Amino acid sequence: MNYIGSKHKLNPWILECISESVSIPLENNVFCDLFAGTGAVGRNFKPLVKKVIANDIEFYSYILLKNYIGNHASLGFEKFIEELNLLPGKKGFIYENYSENGSAGRLYFSEENGQRIDAMRHQIERWKMEKKIQEELYYFLLASLIESADKVANTASVYGAYLKKIKKSAAKPMVLEPAIFTTTSSSHLVFQEDANTLIKKISGDILYLDPPYNARQYGANYHLLNTIAKYDTFVPQGKTGLRSYEKSKYCKKGEVTKSFEELIKNAQFRWVFLSYNNEGLMTEEEVKTIMKRYGNYSLKTKKYQRFKADKTENRNHKANATFEYLHILEKTNLPSKKRRSRGV
Repeated sequence: MNYIGSKHKLNPWILECISESVSIPLENNVFCDLFAGTGAVGRNFKPLVKKVIANDIEFYSYILLKNYIGNHASLGFEKFIEELNLLPGKKGFIYENYSENGSAGRLYFSEENGQRIDAMRHQIERWKMEKKIQEELYYFLLASLIESADKVANTASVYGAYLKKIKKSAAKPMVLEPAIFTTTSSSHLVFQEDANTLIKKISGDILYLDPPYNARQYGANYHLLNTIAKYDTFVPQGKTGLRSYEKSKYCKKGEVTKSFEELIKNAQFRWVFLSYNNEGLMTEEEVKTIMKRYGNYSLKTKKYQRFKADKTENRNHKANATFEYLHILEKTNLPSKKRRSRGV
């Protein structure tokens, strides 16, 4: 997925920095990705560490994480993918509210693809209700649908707006492609909770933080993925068909530093790594000041090409370059025995 703040391209650098900083082999560590999004970083560490804990407040992220992180043993999915791809279209909630020629007039999907999404989403839920698929396969199929639908969405990048005409890539018939995950011998944990609440319940070795940098709310930018994932009944609001969504304190200038310090204070992890950049609501100095209160601090910096949700945004930004910061903390005030109930 083309995702705001995705660390996919930065994964090799993040892995290198963390490997150099942590004093014990990765395979002996419990790794937590607390603001996981699509799970790009957690997926990278999954085969390398003892256990991954992944979390995100957004439901579409939770579905992706339950598949890519939570699923760790092979699944027999081929016949289900094939059957879903052969289904005739169905005029349902997505077609009527978010598709070409639907009653709401929103052009997020072509007429054909809106009906294909409805047909597949209905069938996946029916299989679950009839107990024809187990939880692991349910999340696998939902993750496959979310990502396949995203590939044919009629948007510039995010779901804050749709295009006035169906673009070439959105006109192609959607094909359900399997969301293949990495198999491991160990199991992993996935949560959908507020990060500052969950941090009080878990512990481990490596805590990776990638909170929102700015005022953009993920619940608004990816609201339609939540709607496909939940497939519930509500009244879409406004021109873009928004649903209610969580508003993160990390997107609010007046609250972000307080929330961040609370998170660091409560973290029961020896090593804490924060991905942030020079365009974030917190300054480099603010992050440094907070983290130094809790242990040994250092910083890694990398210049890279930033993701742009709107290609007309900040035209004067030099080559759209961004400096990614990886703030590193080795906590020195941890209790001698960290909680390990339920593997965390």
